Amino acid sequence: MCLAVPGKLTQLTVDGDPLFRMGLVSFGGVMKEVNLSMLPEARIGDYLMVHVGVALSIVDEEEARTTVDYLRKMGEFPEELEKPDES
Repeated sequence: MCLAVPGKLTQLTVDGDPLFRMGLVSFGGVMKEVNLSMLPEARIGDYLMVHVGVALSIVDEEEARTTVDYLRKMGEFPEELEKPDES
C-alpha cells in the first residue's frame, strides 16, 4: 500500500526551472526536502500531499488534518509526525 502524507511547505530551496524545483516541507516539525516539479503552482504555506519525496497535490489545512487522523487510526502515521505543522 502506498501512502501520501500531508505536510506544509515552509521554504523553497531550488526555484526557477519548474523541473528542478525543490522545497522544505514540515511534517509536524520534521523537515524534509521535497521535489515540487509536479506542482509548479505550490507556494510557501501550502499543504501538500507527499509520497516518496515528491509533492503530488495541494490540499487545504482541513483535508491535511483529516488525512493525518485517518492515518493515525490505521496505525500508519509515525509518532514523530503527530499533526501537520502549526507554523
